[in-house]
Amino acid sequence: MVKESLIRGLLIEDRRSISRCISLTENDDEVASEILKKLSNRIGQAYRIGITGPPGAGKSTITNQLTKLLKNNNHKVGIIAVDPTSPFTGGALLGDRVRMSDIGNDDKVFIRSMATRGSLGGLSKKAIDAADILDAAGFDFIILETVGVGQSELDIAKSADTTIVVLVPESGDSVQAMKAGLMEIADIFVLNKSDRPGSQQAVTALKTILMMRDHTEESWLPEIIKTTASEALGINDLLNEINRHRQFMLKSKLFQLKRQKQIKIRIKEIVDDRLKKKLWTESVEESLESSLEHVVLGNMSPYQIAEDILEKFKNHIV
Repeated sequence: MVKESLIRGLLIEDRRSISRCISLTENDDEVASEILKKLSNRIGQAYRIGITGPPGAGKSTITNQLTKLLKNNNHKVGIIAVDPTSPFTGGALLGDRVRMSDIGNDDKVFIRSMATRGSLGGLSKKAIDAADILDAAGFDFIILETVGVGQSELDIAKSADTTIVVLVPESGDSVQAMKAGLMEIADIFVLNKSDRPGSQQAVTALKTILMMRDHTEESWLPEIIKTTASEALGINDLLNEINRHRQFMLKSKLFQLKRQKQIKIRIKEIVDDRLKKKLWTESVEESLESSLEHVVLGNMSPYQIAEDILEKFKNHIV
């Protein structure tokens, strides 16, 4: 009954039902996966935008201004903001509802902060599940904003249809040293705070790196959009570039292929997660603990113990 009432609430865009569904997802509640299965025919309509980049680049301000623009164009926007974990509460530390207070109370906007809670592998799954819930609730655009550039944040950004990497002029000297993953996932680069000195040098450094990429006339070459988000400058250009990338993906038939690739990765992650939960029972953990001394003394190999655990698991499920 709870599941059905939540689904009914979700379909009429009841904010409390949406929040409850996302909370179930965060807590790994089995009801969440049942809800997502029931809603599968409503998922896939929203366009997903990933925004990532180094801390302090102005990602939240860009998210804020972009959301205002989309809202003014009569679009409904859902925002999943992935925050560091508070060491005291386990909740989201940065409080996007405060930073985005001017849009947070709008009927066309739904903002949810999700804490990392020290979990790397599980975070991307939970954030993407939350995006699915907003998708099913009828939001036109979903923005996935991450606070950092760790592997988990990159995984979230890669799950988007268009991925935006936000940099600042001060990034110019160090852009070569940035982790390759960040530079490679970008569909659009945004040089924010471009009114600062050194912005043109940063653009030149980025263009140099981009021209070194393997690309053909048919492939997408990321543009560099200069913004000063605090003054809403360049946000129209950014939205135009998002739309241009969307049209390119649709026209070149890459949109469907990209989503299929993302879904394949996601299904594998779900299977891995379910298998781990089934495998690591209390008795298996105890068996592992009792075997550790043999490894330390050199009487057994870690590979032998791992194979024994897998063999017992296989015999248990056959």
